[in-house]
Amino acid sequence: MDNRIDFLKAVVPFNLLPPHVVEATATLLIEINYQKEGIIYRQEVSKLKGIDIIVEGEYETFFYDSSNNKRLVEKFHSGDCYGGISELLNQKKSLRTVIVKKGTVVYTLPRKAFHTLCKEHEAFYQYFTDGFGQRMLNEEFAHFYKNPTNFEKSFITSEQLYSRTIESIEYREIVWCWADTPVYQAAIVMKQQKISCLFVKDKQGIIIGFVTDITIRDNVVAKQASFQSPASSIMDNPIASINVHAFVYEAILSMFRANSRYMLVEKNGEYIGFISRNKLLSEQGQSPLIFIQSVKQALSIDELKRKWETVPQIVSQLLDRGVHAGIINQVITTVSDTIAIKVIESVTKEMGQPPAKFVYMVLGSEGRKEQTLKTDQDNAIIYEDKANEHREEVREYFLQFASQVSNHLNTIGFSYCTGGFMAQNPKWTHSLSHWKNNYLSWMNETLPETVMQISTFFDCRYLYGDENIIQELETFLNAQLKEPMDRLFHFMAKNALQYEPPLTLFFKNIRTFKVDKKEVFDLKKAMTPIVDLVRVYALKNRIFEPNTGERLKALKDKNIFTEAEVTELLQSYYFLMGLRLKNQSEQILTHHAEPSNYIMPQQLSKIDQLTLKEIFKTIENFQQRIRMQFTGSLSS
Repeated sequence: MDNRIDFLKAVVPFNLLPPHVVEATATLLIEINYQKEGIIYRQEVSKLKGIDIIVEGEYETFFYDSSNNKRLVEKFHSGDCYGGISELLNQKKSLRTVIVKKGTVVYTLPRKAFHTLCKEHEAFYQYFTDGFGQRMLNEEFAHFYKNPTNFEKSFITSEQLYSRTIESIEYREIVWCWADTPVYQAAIVMKQQKISCLFVKDKQGIIIGFVTDITIRDNVVAKQASFQSPASSIMDNPIASINVHAFVYEAILSMFRANSRYMLVEKNGEYIGFISRNKLLSEQGQSPLIFIQSVKQALSIDELKRKWETVPQIVSQLLDRGVHAGIINQVITTVSDTIAIKVIESVTKEMGQPPAKFVYMVLGSEGRKEQTLKTDQDNAIIYEDKANEHREEVREYFLQFASQVSNHLNTIGFSYCTGGFMAQNPKWTHSLSHWKNNYLSWMNETLPETVMQISTFFDCRYLYGDENIIQELETFLNAQLKEPMDRLFHFMAKNALQYEPPLTLFFKNIRTFKVDKKEVFDLKKAMTPIVDLVRVYALKNRIFEPNTGERLKALKDKNIFTEAEVTELLQSYYFLMGLRLKNQSEQILTHHAEPSNYIMPQQLSKIDQLTLKEIFKTIENFQQRIRMQFTGSLSS
């Protein structure tokens, strides 16, 4: 008996128990000796009789996937415990499949005794729940845990739609002609090769454009151009390309955003083939990517409104299939972008050609490509500088243009921004030189108001118009940020430290407030610290990626954050995003209510509560880092 007591005292978390409790517990242990190797527990099938403490030998634990492959293999050795989470949070069923190795000796603590210890000793109980919360931040683990019965179906579906790379599909060989090739000869090559896209090269052999059936229809036949014209005079451009290791869904979404039907495939800096949007879409069945195609074909504001009203159903289906929240954000953003571009094109057609080159940019969550189902308008317009005599004329056009675009978007379902961050606000429609002065004054003044403005307008993204304008603005900002900006980063860091996540017993001290007599908290505000702290580091390191995830990966490439830190932040952020999307889709589809960012604590499962606790710990750790680096203080 003394041997069992000494052994138990050295085992985590039994070493957290008082000595007399350890002694009493040791008398309850049941010893089991395994004489041969074999499966002793099957995931979601076998019911445990308590928890197992390995004395000697080994457990191999894992999940089986749809192809009967072992996933997330983990080995348990002497002093390790198995079964605590299964007992507490999985209805006593083994969470994983377990293979025991020959010669393994195990002490089993009966279920009743285990639950008594958890009830009477908080630290003992917290050991299991905290460990589980950390595991739930691993996306693969969370996927298996949350979808045990329909995992095969959901994993296969999401793998087919969202896990295939360009490398795994059949792309076509590049067929090309020289820039001076007559149009009729280019058409003959297309007919002989049975292709609808012919690429065009210059004298140096660089691809500079492409000719399609539609190009010939629109630029030759409709304009009655000569069939002797060189291909370069009627070709389309710019060239769009994607890396061979990128995902198929990324290629499709990129083509929608760029309004391109063809994309070159790149590997090691060389083009190795091309893909067409229609071919990729034809392989996607009834995926949301087909829906985006239908949005592009909508003919009226009313039809666009109906399309946007369909999005919550698509989001709900994607969540049910276990699709990553970041991918769902991209789908929502692409639908939103497509609708906005359709509206802009419609207004341009009504008002006539703009009197100057311009760019329509989106801001905030839309600018970061992190849109949810509760979204308002955040946009601005930058137009090229014009001579004095034309300034008022240009400004009047774009303010009227912005007002019409905003009105249509509001009708469709993108409500006006309550903070006034819209292009129809005269403050946010200006010439490029005026915008440069805006950013310069914000960076130099660094008042609370200007810090908010530079945060909002740093999260900007090109949507429509002349992309060179926004690139010139980015070049200007890049040069300015090379100068010392300690005061700016100090105030931005303080802004990122405003929200302190609760880390006590979760729902006893969570900051809740009443909405319609219900105690709620704000999921958006829970995510804000991550967005804010990543933005500070991105600005300081002159990273102009708009998306929080993309910024984190760029920070990792610059060795600002380690891979482990980036993984922690990404998993935390997208777990919160998944909760937010699920909550909003349920509000719309189930409760027929307006979507919000508020959620009642009791709506969350115990699992989600545990995971949130770990997320709040992660956020607090990073806030401490930013506090030290940018404010020089350890305390709030």
